[in-house]
Amino acid sequence: MFAEKVVEIRLLRELDLPAYKQLRDAMLARHPAVFTSDAETELLRTADSYRSRLGFHNNGGNSGQCLFTLAAWQGGRVVGALSCEREPRAKVRHIAHIIGMMVTDELHGQGIGRQLMVAALRLLKDEPSVMLATLTVTSSNAAAVRLYERCGFSRYGRLEGALKLPDGSLLAKDLMSRTL
Repeated sequence: MFAEKVVEIRLLRELDLPAYKQLRDAMLARHPAVFTSDAETELLRTADSYRSRLGFHNNGGNSGQCLFTLAAWQGGRVVGALSCEREPRAKVRHIAHIIGMMVTDELHGQGIGRQLMVAALRLLKDEPSVMLATLTVTSSNAAAVRLYERCGFSRYGRLEGALKLPDGSLLAKDLMSRTL
């Protein structure tokens, strides 16, 4: 038996942006089949360009689509993150979109993704205008699909050929949702 490592889940802050970008760049480079964004394009971005991901919880108002970004911290470094967005259009503002879920490779399977998702769902439930959460996941990413199902999400569709990798291969994405 091993001792579970302590992880702190909290909202991303402005001073965290360089650490967030470092994790994101590493994850995109290592897992091109998992993320919609591509590593080469994102590598060119500055840490400050992710400021919009801080959301209204840290900016004092909703300055865009991002509601929040949560980060998982362990031993002074960011080891996981996810963001939550919604569209500004009135008829769909009740829907939140969870994007960019990532946990560093060496900590996969230790419950950090679940902790991030549980914290995100708790924040969304506290947002009175949000009634539904959605996400997309590469269909072949069985571990992520299982995690989302355990967190109450169900598949409502599949988009075949949603991702086109540099080698030309096409990957499907599952579309998942859950009510809050």
